[in-house]
Amino acid sequence: MVAFSGADPIGVLIGAKRPSGTLIHTVAVHPDHRRQGHGRHLLTSLGSKLAILGPPRIIAEVAEAQAPARALFSACGYVQEATLTDYVWQRDENDQRESAKERQPVSPASERVGAKPPDLSNAFMMPVTVDDLAANGLLGEGHPQTCWERSIETLTARKEEIAGLAVASDERIEACLLYVNRGEEAEILSLRSFIEDDGARLTQLLSQLRVRATGTVRFPKVHPDEMSEERGKTLGFRPTGGHLLVAATARSE
Repeated sequence: MVAFSGADPIGVLIGAKRPSGTLIHTVAVHPDHRRQGHGRHLLTSLGSKLAILGPPRIIAEVAEAQAPARALFSACGYVQEATLTDYVWQRDENDQRESAKERQPVSPASERVGAKPPDLSNAFMMPVTVDDLAANGLLGEGHPQTCWERSIETLTARKEEIAGLAVASDERIEACLLYVNRGEEAEILSLRSFIEDDGARLTQLLSQLRVRATGTVRFPKVHPDEMSEERGKTLGFRPTGGHLLVAATARSE
């Protein structure tokens, strides 16, 4: 959607639409025309259209640091549903000076006195694709909520550029990792364990990713349903920022 002042375009709203809802990707207003209600007009106009055409759910993922954008969405009735945390796991000079224990994340179960480590003797590592996960029923209703660009629809659309690893037994896939390797940086798209093992299988997958991706490893906009901050720290991730997932229901003005 575009806002005009006379014949001059002064604002734009860019979004993406799926059957489940609409994502507002960008709302931008020319600096000379800010604080005049144009951003709010774009949002309310979109809501009016979607109230008729559907779907009624509208979401946005707003960076925590963008206070004006947060204020705009709040003023338009958007309510925060979750905090999406940006994580990074990077090998640098500090990593090289750390002890082997610190560099190689281990399961909390093996750190507790008297705890018995998970038995991984029957598990093996193998490459996996998005289609493999779908064929095994692992990209369905049980998939945790994620940010828009790492949802099932996006993973399916980008499957040709996505690599994957899995820890499997003779009977099933027990944990999986999907990622894109760009050389100096790798982005994790999905990191899931289907076995409760205090993160042991995820640690295995991440150690193999380290072999394949020697630079920065990022896991952006992680929903709490995907990974808690406590589990992330256990696996060696550190938070670097975040986004607020805000949502509203389309209505006619």
